[in-house]
Amino acid sequence: MTSRACFLVLAFALVAAVGVRAAENTIETPQYTVVHAESDFEIRLYRQSTWISTPVEDISFSKATQIGFHKLFQYIQGANLNNSRVEMTTPVLTGIIPSAGPFCSSAFAVRFYVPTEFQDSPPLPLLDSDLTVENWNEKCIAVRPFSGFAKDSNVAQEAALLEASLKKTPWAYVTELEPKDGEDAYTVAQYSSPFQILGRVNEVWVSFPTSDGCHAKLLNTKTGHV
Repeated sequence: MTSRACFLVLAFALVAAVGVRAAENTIETPQYTVVHAESDFEIRLYRQSTWISTPVEDISFSKATQIGFHKLFQYIQGANLNNSRVEMTTPVLTGIIPSAGPFCSSAFAVRFYVPTEFQDSPPLPLLDSDLTVENWNEKCIAVRPFSGFAKDSNVAQEAALLEASLKKTPWAYVTELEPKDGEDAYTVAQYSSPFQILGRVNEVWVSFPTSDGCHAKLLNTKTGHV
């Protein structure tokens, strides 16, 4: 089967999984609290969560997402040490990791949010699957929504727009920090099925080094200082 044929099979399966559950309004997403909101960005405090991640080396964001999701889809269909099928969730994350490759963005991490049923004990990845269980502490994240398709031609632009929005805020320092080796410079979150044309939902995320800023903002808001 060609890579394009493989992608189409995966896409149709994703449409079925996301479409049916979305219609039932039961599809899971990670839980968060909105700490601050503007017209073009939000600051969110995400709860502790568990993700399945796979690294991908490629110069294309779109291709890396496709390759990574193929591995993750096999995992949720039962290709894991527990032979467990896992419900589809959103968003699918693609982290862009700075590197010395072409365009300085040839390393990616594609992630799947583990549903509540398996948050405390996710099915273990196969030993040769190149998948990793990631346990996230609570995270403070700056988020910019955008519509249409997330692709090579627009994701860096959306990240730059988020940076511009943050420049005149107390959170400007977040985009000025150099990510540590292996950490995402920014992340693209995709919520919609590949064949959805209208009303697509995407976000670009930039993580804070700690969650302290979110907690301080929440405390000030609740005590009437903001």
